Amino acid sequence: MSLIETINSPADLKRLPRARLPELAAEIRRTIVDVVSRTGGHLAPSLGTVDLAIAIHYVFDAPKDKVVWDVGHQAYAHKILTGRRESFHSLRQHHGISGFTRRSESPFDAFTTGHSGTSISAGFGIACAKFLKQEESKVIAVIGDGSLTAGLAFEGLNQTGGILKRDFIVILNDNEMSISRNVGALSSFLSRTFSAKKLQELRRELGFFFKKLPRIGEDIYQLAKRTEESFKAFVTPGMLFEAFNFEYFGPINGHKIDQLIDILNNINYIKEPVLLHVTTTKGKGYAPAEKNPVYFHGCGCFEASSGICLDPKPSAPTYTQVFGQTLMELAANDPCIVAVTAAMPEGTGLSQFAQAYPTRFFDVGIAEQHAVTFAAGLATEGFRPVVAIYSTFLQRAYDQILHDVCIDRLHVVFAVDRGGIVGEDGPTHQGLFDLSYLRSLPNMIVMAPKDENELRRMMATALQHDGPVAVRYPRGTAVGVALESPGAALPIGKAEILKEGDDVAILALGRCVSEGLKAHARLGERGVRATVVNCRFVKPIDIDLISGVARRVSRIITVEENVRQGGFGSAVLEELNDRGITHVTVERLGVPDIFVEHGSPDVLRAKYGLDADGIVEAAARLMRQT
Repeated sequence: MSLIETINSPADLKRLPRARLPELAAEIRRTIVDVVSRTGGHLAPSLGTVDLAIAIHYVFDAPKDKVVWDVGHQAYAHKILTGRRESFHSLRQHHGISGFTRRSESPFDAFTTGHSGTSISAGFGIACAKFLKQEESKVIAVIGDGSLTAGLAFEGLNQTGGILKRDFIVILNDNEMSISRNVGALSSFLSRTFSAKKLQELRRELGFFFKKLPRIGEDIYQLAKRTEESFKAFVTPGMLFEAFNFEYFGPINGHKIDQLIDILNNINYIKEPVLLHVTTTKGKGYAPAEKNPVYFHGCGCFEASSGICLDPKPSAPTYTQVFGQTLMELAANDPCIVAVTAAMPEGTGLSQFAQAYPTRFFDVGIAEQHAVTFAAGLATEGFRPVVAIYSTFLQRAYDQILHDVCIDRLHVVFAVDRGGIVGEDGPTHQGLFDLSYLRSLPNMIVMAPKDENELRRMMATALQHDGPVAVRYPRGTAVGVALESPGAALPIGKAEILKEGDDVAILALGRCVSEGLKAHARLGERGVRATVVNCRFVKPIDIDLISGVARRVSRIITVEENVRQGGFGSAVLEELNDRGITHVTVERLGVPDIFVEHGSPDVLRAKYGLDADGIVEAAARLMRQT
């Protein structure tokens, strides 16, 4: 029997002798590679934290002790060690285990995660609650170095150091990467380490020694620290965290399990905020992931023996690729176009733009709020910033969009990638709220393309319009239509009728237009004549065209990959009501008042009636009712 088969809880782990833990780490890595090669997932981050997860659960007593994994996509080993080994094969599959930590999944998951930078704030909240309840247990927050570019992380550090000292451990997993290479002054600061590692180890050992001396020990320790300050700022990042009143230890090698266990045992006795700085290799133990950690950060299926991608070659480019190429073409003729992203140049399709126009490209790190206000500043000086951010992450900057962009009607273009159902990453990543939260903002234009060529035209439209504009497009392969020049702009707020019919009207938006056309064909086979409208704009919607359709077709279906509350269908109902058109029956297809779980996008769309079959069923219901 392999070692991993004997581990069903941290209690089982603690029974292993230390000498066998590296063997267990190797088996866990093989298991992660094997499963993720078949399910897809966040491979490189979790491979890098296998040794750290083993050490944490070897020393601490979860779930009594609370471990908060920032983002959660570095927690696969944690899942395996905490009773989910036998279900790990279902990772990210519908009805399987989540790719992130979730409180509803296991008592060992102290906090539900998915977006970066939350672990310190959440962990410190748990620590304060433990203090108020007078419970003796440890709280450990594990945060990646890339997540420290999120302002929320520093807000958490600030409160932790500014309050009465609490028993709280932060482990900084430093692999010099978030998703892409880290950017900014903080990354450079963290890379400053002692050139002589023994000096760092000596400092730690002397600190423990001085503190144990009776009566005078603490005074000697503080004197030694003050003497050290004159040169330490030049050689270690500890100054930063000690300024937040953390006891700083490190950096230490995050792949030496024995060393990790020793230092965790030592800091376990410190009853005040502690920051342990560990250095790891993203993708550790799997050569393809170590060589290409950006690709294997979040990957699809691949051949485990070679790392070669097994996903079928797409018949068309992705929407993200079309966006990136279109922006390149438009920027070639307009020096005022600049691009802004939040730590995702590859994910948002801006890598080529960054190479072609390095002075016009800005990666601000995991700082969506800053990205938006920074873009607003650019816009005040006559530039045309395009802010490319995933829908789920743009939620973090809602106030900045409202306050810093929309109030002054600044010309900022939001390229809202991954709009709609995203799939296996689950509720923290589904882009199902943007239509609702963006269309509520005065001065904002919101549109969604039916295919990749319309995306090109919408980008041209957005950059020509004077004011805030959001172009929302889905994840994955586009329709496969021919691409024209992106220069032909669309008239703002104008929809188009694609098919004519008097029995039912399908008002569709974005990728749902293709499903509407498929439904039209199937309904035709049943003798049902359907009108299909590519509505294009959520705000302003083309109420003249829609009301004209409504006057001759009394059965209307709206289709959107967004929550129904406040979305496109709501906009149609509001406008029809304002026009006094009350004789129609409207069925809104969209996501109900829930968070959509993880699973294949096709499975989820079918479940919520957002594919052609769902539209046909809705039309049949309307035909029976009226």
